[in-house]
Amino acid sequence: MIKINLLENSKGKNKRGGSSGPSMPTMEMGDMGSPKLKILVVLVIAGLVNLSYWYRLDHQAKAIEARMKVAEQKNRELGDVKTKFLERQTQADNYKRRVDVIDGLRANQSGPVNLLAMLGETINNTEAVWLNKMDDEGPTVNLEGTALSADAVANLIANLQKTGYFSSVEIKETYQDEQIKDMQAFQFTLTCEKGKS
Repeated sequence: MIKINLLENSKGKNKRGGSSGPSMPTMEMGDMGSPKLKILVVLVIAGLVNLSYWYRLDHQAKAIEARMKVAEQKNRELGDVKTKFLERQTQADNYKRRVDVIDGLRANQSGPVNLLAMLGETINNTEAVWLNKMDDEGPTVNLEGTALSADAVANLIANLQKTGYFSSVEIKETYQDEQIKDMQAFQFTLTCEKGKS
């Protein structure tokens, strides 16, 4: 308990020197309290510090929880976007695969046309040769025809090799046709192996 005396103390001042002037106010501190009171004050202060620290941590926890809810919501939205993206990507891949198949079929469709055009031009540019039959067996093409001479068959083989379409042209058989009496005619069979292009 703190006691402040603002009145003049008559007992104490006259003993020393007898001055009659005003005396200064004095302050008595008294007993600062019992040890129980001191412990209580320390506990109250510690409790207030702990309470403020808990309040701050609780405030931070609530802020983190709010941010987590926002992040989870954003994560769900991004998950939906990712799912839609993967579905569209799958659709795009399927579409591309279909377009590639169609393009491949178109390219293969023109293959026999190109082969026939090349053979027609080569046969027309070779004199005294007629084509009777053609078999396209994938990697090889078999040709059967009639020529007026063995030299005409050799010229046809040379012209077929010059086209670059075949990697090799081999004569399978050739013989003179005895059924044609008016002129000399040779029947031939060629095996042409397609090139890598």
